[in-house]
Amino acid sequence: MPGTTPNVLLVYPKFSNTSFWNFLETCDLAGAKYPAPPLGLITVAAMLPGDWPVRLIDMNTQELNDEDIDWADMVMFSGMISQQPHLLKEAARCKERGKVTVVGGPDVSSHPEVYADLDIRVIGEAEGVLDEVIEAWKGGMREGEFRAPLHTVDVTTTPVPRYDLLKLDDYLMINVQLSRGCPFLCEFCDIIELFGRKPRTKMETQILGELDRLYELGYRGHVDFVDDNLIGNKKSVKAFLPKLIEWQKKNGFPFEFSTEASLNLADDPEFLGMMRDAGFFTCFVGIESPDPDVLIAMKKKQNIKRDIAESVHTIQSYGIFVIAGFIVGFDNESEYAAQGMIELIEEASIPVAMVGLLTALPNTQLQRRLEKEGRLDPLYGMLEKDDDGDQCLSGLNFETLRPRADILSEYYKVVDTIMSPDSFFKRVRNMVGHLDVSGPSGDLSRKMLLKDAKHLITFFWNATVTRPDLRGHYWKLLAYVLRHKPRAIKHALYCASLYAHLGKFSEIVKVEMRDQIAFCRENPDASQREAYFRKMDLPAAAVVDAPEEAAIAAAE
Repeated sequence: MPGTTPNVLLVYPKFSNTSFWNFLETCDLAGAKYPAPPLGLITVAAMLPGDWPVRLIDMNTQELNDEDIDWADMVMFSGMISQQPHLLKEAARCKERGKVTVVGGPDVSSHPEVYADLDIRVIGEAEGVLDEVIEAWKGGMREGEFRAPLHTVDVTTTPVPRYDLLKLDDYLMINVQLSRGCPFLCEFCDIIELFGRKPRTKMETQILGELDRLYELGYRGHVDFVDDNLIGNKKSVKAFLPKLIEWQKKNGFPFEFSTEASLNLADDPEFLGMMRDAGFFTCFVGIESPDPDVLIAMKKKQNIKRDIAESVHTIQSYGIFVIAGFIVGFDNESEYAAQGMIELIEEASIPVAMVGLLTALPNTQLQRRLEKEGRLDPLYGMLEKDDDGDQCLSGLNFETLRPRADILSEYYKVVDTIMSPDSFFKRVRNMVGHLDVSGPSGDLSRKMLLKDAKHLITFFWNATVTRPDLRGHYWKLLAYVLRHKPRAIKHALYCASLYAHLGKFSEIVKVEMRDQIAFCRENPDASQREAYFRKMDLPAAAVVDAPEEAAIAAAE
């Protein structure tokens, strides 16, 4: 009825279990359930009227029961493309039980037609349109589409997220967001389409208020700045960092920070120094390719005319280790792309390298170009199966110019090489050598070693019992760090814990790639992934234990 105060159930659907980013094995070792919570939904929760009862279900950490659905009048979903199958499934379940379904977030904003069966679709950033949705509900409207103005939402109006709705111990890290958008023009990226090329930044009091709230709730530990590019609006963030340093000192450095930034971060020693002094210990950087011609073609000009390995070492020299992204499958890659990528990852001492297959995401320059060229996959924009995973497993959703089997073979070579235990742990040791941990991140490492000895012992016990094949690597790394640079213990153990997931995930990727390579060679004209996925009946995880001899033969 119009004017009715609804019970609002916020639902965050499951991500695919076959994903580089879910780190489920790492979560198990650390006693957590998932890496990070749904920041978008708890921000929306804070924007709803105060008298609307709200509940949150993160399906990555708990089940959505019929009782939860029956309590609600309105069920609000948010999700990314890798959550799409689960979101559609759960939304249909809620509609069957007579609930009004609402969807927002990146995926529906990129292609709302996929979500036509949901009652209400919210396109764009919530701050620019949620008040309109609320007023429409109060007026009795129960279906429709609402659009926020593009790239102009004022993030200084964003309230402190409802962190109280979370079970904080369920997560490896908790998220905050300082800015949205990125000034660059990478062809494959959807961030500039969703949030624009003029980064918008919150006020200092806002982000410190979010940290205050987390501190009041008793949270201590890893906080991730989920900004698309922390230095996108460098002037604004540079003015904020001294305030963050002051806050950390006043509160005894309760948090250690991670973030994402472009590689030109290495060009600003003052900015890096402030990140170090604030307690940043890791940063994700999109490198994509060591080939300048490929970088030019993808419009990633910020990585050109620089020694990439030297830039990574510069960032490491401030006590911040780099997690890097790479992509295989660009049109103008050479036959030596795989070897060049391997050599760069090893030279730069990048332990964690997310190597994926090029994917035309919805509403990107790449998607529009491939569509114009008639090369898009007929299944474009709609995931076919729950286990499609991410771009590591189901990329190349377009017709490639080079033989698909050749690209997949190169991809296989990169994953097989860099994710071997010997290669991975060697890079961790080399990375430790480049780190200057004389700042707060080193102090935090020392505090962790002294205060969390029990957690340290538990981690190594769990790691070495569940993966006896890695026992020697874990203990060798620990001995090396304690002997050569004990203040880097946090950085080293963080990487080691990630390998609990990455080692297993790389085996899943290799099995999947071997099958795809074999299929492409047997069916050279069936270059679309549609044919492959309709041929395969089992997810890759179901055959991860395939004999290695057969695996190698298939790859060859």
